[in-house]
Amino acid sequence: MSRLDFRLPDIGEGVTEGEIVEWFVGVGDTIREDDPMVEVMTDKATVTIGAPCDARVEKLCFEVGGVAKVGQVILTLESSAESNVGNAQKSSRPPATAVGEISDELPGAGLFGEGRAQAPFKGNGGTRRSSVRPAIAAQRRALRTSPGVVAGSAYFEAKPLATPATRRFAKDMGIDLRHVRPSGSGGRVTRDDVRAAVRVETGEDEPDAPRERREPIVGVRRKIAERMRQATATAAHFTFVEECDASRLVQMRQRLAPEAERRGVKLTFLPFIIKAVTDALVRHPALNSAIDEQANELVYKKYYNIGVATATDAGLVVPVVHNADRLRLFELASRVEQLSKAARDGTLGPEDLRNSTFTVTSLGKQSGLLATPILNHPEVGILGVHRIKEKPVVRNGQVVIGKVMLLSLSFDHRIVDGHVGAAFAYAVIETLENPERLFYDFL
Repeated sequence: MSRLDFRLPDIGEGVTEGEIVEWFVGVGDTIREDDPMVEVMTDKATVTIGAPCDARVEKLCFEVGGVAKVGQVILTLESSAESNVGNAQKSSRPPATAVGEISDELPGAGLFGEGRAQAPFKGNGGTRRSSVRPAIAAQRRALRTSPGVVAGSAYFEAKPLATPATRRFAKDMGIDLRHVRPSGSGGRVTRDDVRAAVRVETGEDEPDAPRERREPIVGVRRKIAERMRQATATAAHFTFVEECDASRLVQMRQRLAPEAERRGVKLTFLPFIIKAVTDALVRHPALNSAIDEQANELVYKKYYNIGVATATDAGLVVPVVHNADRLRLFELASRVEQLSKAARDGTLGPEDLRNSTFTVTSLGKQSGLLATPILNHPEVGILGVHRIKEKPVVRNGQVVIGKVMLLSLSFDHRIVDGHVGAAFAYAVIETLENPERLFYDFL
């Protein structure tokens, strides 16, 4: 038997370290060549590293959440295949499958400081890998000594029906879908079914069960935490909140919705808001800038890429509408719809998550009265959109019922003075209150 010190490979693209997200093997396990051993997240990608040869796991050198440098030993193996061991030591690239990618600029700011959790999508090899995660999950479960949270139950379905979002949720919760009894239509496993399985596993239905559960902060959530800490520690946040009478905006959307539907487009308020934002950014270029901390320079950007927060089961994902100022209203609506669907399905590409210059975020029906959006570093402005509500408004000296929407904007006070931020906010509001001024030429 020969001992192999397996080192974290050079994943490329300048990556120097990786975080251990999950071990698929344990000490004493016997593995075969190319079996998944560990999932590692870097700033560039999340990869699953396979076994270099048939071997027995002798030692795991890092716990989940640990950060290993490229070249550091992450586990040791015992193998009788001398040639395989030698070849594995010489390899400079990992036997890995790219299952996701993290942008250099993790676009990340929700209304309440939620970062952009990026869903799995295509790998770097140019081949679509939409089925990679289910395949990896299946191999992972096969390697585990415990088959699942309710494996002792009589229920078993070899090929459970579930949406990709539910499968990701189950994976995050450590639940084996094959042992979860479905309650959805057509025998489909739902998120509530997964939650019920979690309660069984954690003993929440038992009176004497532990009342706390601890989990390491790893993977995308850890990256989010790091970026949020960077944003709040670097920028000098200040927030400006104002009302917008959206009555005419509501009427215009109602008039245009049938034509949009005829063209196969779902017309929401978001395209109108993005157009109002891009128009205001043109008039206030400081809000479309970013700080280069190392060079101590303010970079004014002459392109308008708007990040749009999208709630998914994997977290808050913020795809980017590139060159939003060049898109007509229905084109913009179509693009937003495409990106939102891709975010929910986990099929966004890396180009869909990069280079935003300004961020728009909304919580819809749960938006509350106001919020303090967290800046997406290094951007200097972010707009939080609240739900449209019926409220009394004054028109021509008369109190009438209007459609009112609150806007919460945060700015970096190092760059944006109070009167500049207020002027930008009122430029957005002016357009939304008088949408016909802007949108006649963009239909």
